[in-house]
Amino acid sequence: MFEISRVALGDLTFDVRVAGPEDGTPLVLLHGFPETGRSWEPAGLLLADAGLHVIAPDQRGYSPGARPTEVSAYAVGELVGDVLGLLDGFGIEAAHVAGHDWGAVVGWHLAAHHPDRVRTLTAVSVPHPGAYSWALQHDADQQARSAYINLFRMEGKAESALLGDNARRLRAMYHPGPDRDAVDEYVRVLAEPGAMTAALNWYRAMRRDFRDLPSVKVPTTYVWGTADVAVGRAGAERCGDFAEADYEFVVLDDVSHWVPEEEPAVLAETIRARVGR
Repeated sequence: MFEISRVALGDLTFDVRVAGPEDGTPLVLLHGFPETGRSWEPAGLLLADAGLHVIAPDQRGYSPGARPTEVSAYAVGELVGDVLGLLDGFGIEAAHVAGHDWGAVVGWHLAAHHPDRVRTLTAVSVPHPGAYSWALQHDADQQARSAYINLFRMEGKAESALLGDNARRLRAMYHPGPDRDAVDEYVRVLAEPGAMTAALNWYRAMRRDFRDLPSVKVPTTYVWGTADVAVGRAGAERCGDFAEADYEFVVLDDVSHWVPEEEPAVLAETIRARVGR
């Protein structure tokens, strides 16, 4: 079972799921939008049973005690700083890291700028920002898939669109991955005052530092499902151009964007294999 700890980092307090032996190899699991650390529970419990010390925070904006109001507070450097702070708080010099969706983006930046703190990286769904940005500039398919980002960056309009009508549009986004209980939990969290705005501020804070990222030099696995509606093949296949160490590209046929919940056993084994190497 996961236990939830509260970890203070300066003025912010994060809710953090922890499982597995405290003396086990540390593994940090980073969730994406619009979820919480709960999205990693199915795979995370399998990894904890395998002897890993699993740490899955509700990231900035998702933890009620870590929800600043300024858009600038959600710049990617701040998000990376949160993970570094958590590592320090747990007394961890370097950890294996896995991230899904925006959690993958944080993982890419963490590995590129702080390779001494990252033993290995497993990125799920979202490729290296350089590969994603290339596809966004040159691939019509990816341009169409990413059109939703323009809405998400519209303050007020995006919140109304996602939370209106009993969060009907937000709930529709999760198909076919999370089960109903998980979706209800995500909607409950994001309906809290300021929570949806905080989550959307990750998109609104995006600047050139999102895409102008060096290649990573830590051992890396990238996992992508062919049924992902948000990320197309062009960027996924280009991801390896931005990985200079041992790299593996794992393609999951007919799997959607919600890999951690749709295929937790496969993902857990993929992460375990990367950690083991």
